Amino acid sequence: MTDIVLSIVMLAALALLAGAFVLWRRTGQVKQPALMVVLAVIAVLNVLIWTIPTESGEAPIEQLKTAGEG
Repeated sequence: MTDIVLSIVMLAALALLAGAFVLWRRTGQVKQPALMVVLAVIAVLNVLIWTIPTESGEAPIEQLKTAGEG
């Protein structure tokens, strides 16, 4: 289930980047597309936090999955 959530977050980040580019090209606005890019970066960073392994070699998402099994 968590894999699906992380995948949806990554797809949303890509959609935000594409939408920011389209909004910037069509209207010339800067503030709203920049905020969309910031939100996309935050979403990607959150996914990275959950998937990059720690010093022990296990990612937090894997620790969550193993805790749910036991």
